[in-house]
Amino acid sequence: MHSMTASPIGSRPGPRNLITDVAGLRVGQAEDLQVLTGVTVLLPDERAVCAVDVRGGGPGTRETDALAPENLVDAVDAVVLSGGSVYGLAAADGVVAELGARGRGFGLVPVPGVPVSPVVPSAILYDLANGGAKDWGTAPPYRDLGRRALAAAGAGFKLGRAGAGTGARAGAVPGGTGSASAVTADGITVGALVAVNAFGSVTMPGSAAFWAWPLEMDGEAGSLRPDPSMPPVAGDSWGAAKLDPAAMTGRASTTIAAVATDVALTPAQARRVAQMASAGLARAIRPVFAPFDGDVVFALSTARRPLEGPEPLALARIGALAADVLARAVMRGVWSARQT
Repeated sequence: MHSMTASPIGSRPGPRNLITDVAGLRVGQAEDLQVLTGVTVLLPDERAVCAVDVRGGGPGTRETDALAPENLVDAVDAVVLSGGSVYGLAAADGVVAELGARGRGFGLVPVPGVPVSPVVPSAILYDLANGGAKDWGTAPPYRDLGRRALAAAGAGFKLGRAGAGTGARAGAVPGGTGSASAVTADGITVGALVAVNAFGSVTMPGSAAFWAWPLEMDGEAGSLRPDPSMPPVAGDSWGAAKLDPAAMTGRASTTIAAVATDVALTPAQARRVAQMASAGLARAIRPVFAPFDGDVVFALSTARRPLEGPEPLALARIGALAADVLARAVMRGVWSARQT
């Protein structure tokens, strides 16, 4: 029986302050600046346990049902986040083709001459009305963008107007791709990556300060703070949200994200982490999970270290860290978009 000895308290950003601080995980991105869209690919070095939490009322996803703990698949080969609404789901086609050619994928029983099946869940955001050149006819760019993003996978990647967040809007301001990480005093690493295209506002009414400002580390999002004299915020005062009714139809919004840890998790444990991590979006965006948002959070485990201590407590700790890191990633994505 495990003792109830508490883990050392405190965390700091990882060396890159990116999700790739989680050992065994790389990220690649590709953009089309004429179309004003892009793709982000999370590529684990080895097949990784993955789960998903879908909270928005208008999601666009691929292969998320396969991630249920009771289903056959227990690991993924990559995760794709893309712009382009339904067209963007084709980004996973390019990733699947490339990974299959490398021999990466699921095979129940290896059979000579029968290709494996890469498992590549994905989620999309709506950026079709952002002014880019969307007259692609029968040849949307997303399959090629997926292949290019996979080819670019590495430890470093650009924040702001890059990857899946290239054409994003965060309420009434430019959105973008954000990432952050945390390393605990006892060596656990948790990271987050997000493409912020929210209906809701990431900043407080009448202020440039982020809703999640108390979670910021080391000035990573501009060190903006609310005015102490600011009056209390009314429940239906959202700040710089997308108030134009035209932006509230279909999949006109959406924040899509992934969190990751180097701690070994089962599919069921990863789903709990994904569910807890979604709280990070609620800390950073107001309102969130609306009927016209497609908010989705994936959770991955690269299993580089064991889950130690009493399982419920250890899992709660990882989930809480994931929520805070995701909120920080939202701020960094929008702050970085402002700088470009």
